[in-house]
Amino acid sequence: MTVSLALQPAFGGLCPVTQAVEELATGGGIEERGAIFTKREVVEFILDLTGYTESAPLTKFRLLEPSFGNGDFLLPAINRLLAAAARDGQLTFEALAPAICAVELHRTTFEATRALLTQTLIKGGLSRQEAARLCSIWLIQGDFLLANLPNEFTHVVGNPPYVRQESVPAALINEYRKRFQTIYDRADIYVPFIERSLTLLARGGRLGFICADRWMKNKYGKKLRKLVSENYALTTYVDMYGVDAFHVEVNAYPAIAIIERSRCNKTRVFPRPPLDAQTLKTIAADLTASKLPKASEVREIENVTVGDEPWVLESFDELALVRRLEAQFPALEDAGCKVGIGVATGADNAFIGDLDALDVESSRKLPLVMTRDIRNGYVAWCGKGIINPFGKDGKLVNLEDFPRLNAYLKARKNQIAGRHVAEKNPRNWYRTIDRIYPELARREKLLIPDIKGDASIVYECGKLYPHHNLYYIISDEWDIHALQAVMRSGIARLFVALYCTRMRGGYLRFQAQYLRKIRIPKWSDVSEDLRQRLADYAETNNRHALNEIISELYGLDPHELKLIEGKIEE
Repeated sequence: MTVSLALQPAFGGLCPVTQAVEELATGGGIEERGAIFTKREVVEFILDLTGYTESAPLTKFRLLEPSFGNGDFLLPAINRLLAAAARDGQLTFEALAPAICAVELHRTTFEATRALLTQTLIKGGLSRQEAARLCSIWLIQGDFLLANLPNEFTHVVGNPPYVRQESVPAALINEYRKRFQTIYDRADIYVPFIERSLTLLARGGRLGFICADRWMKNKYGKKLRKLVSENYALTTYVDMYGVDAFHVEVNAYPAIAIIERSRCNKTRVFPRPPLDAQTLKTIAADLTASKLPKASEVREIENVTVGDEPWVLESFDELALVRRLEAQFPALEDAGCKVGIGVATGADNAFIGDLDALDVESSRKLPLVMTRDIRNGYVAWCGKGIINPFGKDGKLVNLEDFPRLNAYLKARKNQIAGRHVAEKNPRNWYRTIDRIYPELARREKLLIPDIKGDASIVYECGKLYPHHNLYYIISDEWDIHALQAVMRSGIARLFVALYCTRMRGGYLRFQAQYLRKIRIPKWSDVSEDLRQRLADYAETNNRHALNEIISELYGLDPHELKLIEGKIEE
């Protein structure tokens, strides 16, 4: 095997990428390296799910561990390999040499695990010399994302590192971006880890990872989801949220994914298994059986991976209802509505203040509604305002035409001009990140705070401009009060809960990308009777009446209505 980079002990003369890798290899604690160690029971479960079992001809397989750390995956896999080799009479250096490839960046960790592996091989029946030779062939110290590796692995297993892009040196993240198509938006480093691991699979090969599930639904995972949908098959998904799968507590929502280099449209799913070795063996047997046993608690669903769409892998009854509504009704924006997000400034302390106290021309400020103004389902405006540096033509105004605005902004220029958006275009240093459209303030609209346990759909009569933590819906076709009634019925939460990633504490992200997935009838298709009843509901908030309206509007049967009602926070 070839080590990825010929790293030198000193940094002098190294290229920026090599130096960045060397710094990571020699420094950084567990947290900085994104190292999360997996419990033995979970490791054995994942090995079973990928088919890397003692009963298989493991000397004919090629297993890759891309970030082996303390050997949580590597050592149990090698124990299985040694047992299978001994059974088949192949406990020799020649038979074992092609079977394993494992990479670790952190040098101290690499050496410690190498010593453990050497002892494991000797205990397994190999000589000290053979053990040393195998370690030198099997183990690579370097950056998995840059390493020169052979192709055609039959198995890839592990727990990829949890590292945010901003924690990676700029030279290194730029190099990663050149090599990997899935680094998109704010993708964590485990995303390119998955991409590279998949590209190294032989046909029919299997990847088994436990990692955060966020990429399966959110924006930054869309390119990786597309890669999987076009070239691979998600054969198994196990939700591990709430399962004590790691040696330390983590804030992530972890899941086990088995992805195969094949074409298959069926995915077997199991939620939150107990951390018991024998029970996990039984669950693994069902998840990998050629035919799913009738009494099994494992669910099998079709067409989970479709393009870059979020993966829906839970709430099967709700999923069936959503799929029916998607087939029958248009998406929110196809039904005459528009979804947007409020303004981001990049310097709220400069652009936002008490409206009356903002010492600029009256045409240069707007009343601003913020998340803190949403109380008990209504807007209770606290009096904040926002500076508007844009004219009616959508271009930045000439500051010389507005002396008070000019003085106000220049007094805060150091803060405003230091933003990234200003540094990119110094001539326009005083623009907000998002353009401001004053006419939006005058539109009737629905406001939805980003993070909530349930949908908070609030009516705003057309006086306030939304801040960036608020999403809004406007419509030229739907009556806004009627639309609010429909959204508050539980329809909004039904769609968002399926498609978004959950936050800590079970909160949901009511973001534009998920709100746009909501299905409603076109206003022209709503009968005069239902229109009037929706208007009456807006005046009375009679929940029983709303349930009847929603049933008629969507053609819901009693079971489907209960699914929606069950999502309503009383």
